[in-house]
Amino acid sequence: MDNKKLAGEKAVEYVTDGMFLGLGTGSTVYWTILKLAELVKRGLDIKGVPTSKNTEKLAKELGIPLVSLSSINHLDLTIDGADEVNPNLELIKGGGGALLREKMVASISESLIIIIDESKYVTNLGEFPLPVEIVQFGWEITSNQISRLGCNPKLRIKDNSPFITDNGNYILDCYFEKIQDAYKLNGTLNMIPGVVENGLFVNMADTIVIGNKNATIDISHK
Repeated sequence: MDNKKLAGEKAVEYVTDGMFLGLGTGSTVYWTILKLAELVKRGLDIKGVPTSKNTEKLAKELGIPLVSLSSINHLDLTIDGADEVNPNLELIKGGGGALLREKMVASISESLIIIIDESKYVTNLGEFPLPVEIVQFGWEITSNQISRLGCNPKLRIKDNSPFITDNGNYILDCYFEKIQDAYKLNGTLNMIPGVVENGLFVNMADTIVIGNKNATIDISHK
């Protein structure tokens, strides 16, 4: 079985009737949403809050009941993916460009389960470039200020134009190589004018579900 599918379906075991559920974004969460839709058809009672327009579209097509983030102030559980996870359960997210909404949803969740395949589990964060969502206005200035933190920021391009997030912002992919202190960097980045949010998720994940190539699953708890 596909190791992403393995992890994605395993996370559904944490879902119970009556939950308000954050629905993440990405190729691993895709399998979670498919499985949830199957259970909803069989009578599972949940309400989902999507973290991106893509997830919203998929969930609607599959018949998962949705509510807007504005209408609630608490979620029981969020299931999401990550681009990198270290043994401290610190994450880099935002490869799909949905990091701001993902962090907003995670911030009001009682529990955050991260589902990954084994290639995403790393000793040190930073080999995957850290996505930083920034406003379009004067973006070059913001990029220059971020570069002083010891990285090489590159404007994300899609179809020969700057990639635009669901929130109308740009993304800088910041090449740090190795991030020594994710907690400190998270705070420093978010103090820079022009930065909307960054892809470091620190002290947020409770459980990591890892799908391995040999069809086994590893689970790490906080």
